[in-house]
Amino acid sequence: MGSREVSNQDWQGKHVTVAGLGVSGIPAAKVLHGLGAVVTVVNDGDDERSRTQAAELEAQGIAVRLGDGATLPESTELIVTAPGWQPDKPLFTAAAEAGVPVWGDVELAWRLRGPGAAPWLAVTGTNGKTTTVRMLASILRAAGLRTAAVGNIGVSLLDAVLGDEEYDVLAVELSSYQLHWAPSLRAHSAAVLNLAPDHLDWHGSMAAYVADKGRVYEGNRVACVYNAADPATEDLVREADVEEGCRAIGFTLNTPGPSQLGVVDGILVDRAFVANRQKQAQELAEVKDIDPPAPHNIANALAAAALARAFGVEPAAVRDGLRSFRPDPHRIEHVAFVDGVAYVDDSKATNTHAAEASLASYDPIVWIAGGLAKGATFDELVTGAAGRLRGVVLIGRDRELIREALTRHAPEVPVVDLDRTDTGAMSEAVREAARLARPGDTVLMAPACASMDMFVNYNKRGEAFADAVRALAAESA
Repeated sequence: MGSREVSNQDWQGKHVTVAGLGVSGIPAAKVLHGLGAVVTVVNDGDDERSRTQAAELEAQGIAVRLGDGATLPESTELIVTAPGWQPDKPLFTAAAEAGVPVWGDVELAWRLRGPGAAPWLAVTGTNGKTTTVRMLASILRAAGLRTAAVGNIGVSLLDAVLGDEEYDVLAVELSSYQLHWAPSLRAHSAAVLNLAPDHLDWHGSMAAYVADKGRVYEGNRVACVYNAADPATEDLVREADVEEGCRAIGFTLNTPGPSQLGVVDGILVDRAFVANRQKQAQELAEVKDIDPPAPHNIANALAAAALARAFGVEPAAVRDGLRSFRPDPHRIEHVAFVDGVAYVDDSKATNTHAAEASLASYDPIVWIAGGLAKGATFDELVTGAAGRLRGVVLIGRDRELIREALTRHAPEVPVVDLDRTDTGAMSEAVREAARLARPGDTVLMAPACASMDMFVNYNKRGEAFADAVRALAAESA
């Protein structure tokens, strides 16, 4: 779907139900109300926070129904849903029976773009999305382009599309949830970084999860970027219905073939966007330009570079953008050295695939793990990491699942099982890890699980780890 003028006439008097209060629901409700729609917000919860949010919206003339997210309001012509609402909710069943379409906030933003709107460079995948999008935005800025990191991070897509600031191009992070509810999205170019089991409770199956990720390639105009080490991502490119002339561009940590970006002798090179890709390679940057230069982060940089090159960015801007990029906290973040032991915070490793990449970056390791498993299994993760493990400290509600995998596949590795789920458990976990570690080791918190059993989010979990490490360092000083 191409850009079009946003007209209030398109929305005047249209009955729209917004599903869910929160970071996407509230802005969507306000935007639609401002366009003249008759908006009703429905929300499952009816707590103090929800009532405060509802009062704010009602003061603007927006109807809110708390404690009832299942019933389809009368006269509804469209539902705009928060991305986290599962497809099997009764509200959506009722909508399907009534022939009412369901959009997510991404779909709404896509439909509201004006003429000459900035094209989207989209990134999805099980892990690495935020880092890759921020790397991409850094590269685009280094090229002198007006851009923003948007979607699941940074500026909201609705703000980017409807705000006063003009952009040349947007770097867009998209989750599988968002893609599920974005049927008409058509990016300039897109990347699927990797695919591993995650959010299966939401999608219902791995096949459904992968299919939703693959939506990001639909209608791509210039490049579909895939991970050569993850054949499932290339399969999605083959299955995608793209515009004539759109190319499949791979990235690899090895020497690249034609139409790929890769690594040669510590240098990131491009054999895709060069005049003679059969015989030529363009140097883009050095591995040492990437912070941190862990293998999975090099892969993120290659994917970002591929999307930037697809948009016509020159090699020097790729280098400069990667050099100036600094990762967000809690992503393989070195906290301190204490008594010869490195302490690393990778609280963002909230699933097994992310933890696997983190564990592959260090040796030997005292591993702090555990939390909410979200239906994951840990046998493959433990099998791959067993040879690097000095010891393991387990925390969180589903730690027994990891312990069972350790018993099966790494029975010789000492394990400390902390039978407590209060936030103070992190301080004890760090002390137990310090007891197991030897000089030269890395104490790595890469939980392979979500945080919400003990913490508000992974940021708070990472902060608790860093605070505990700093307290340990102060004691040993």
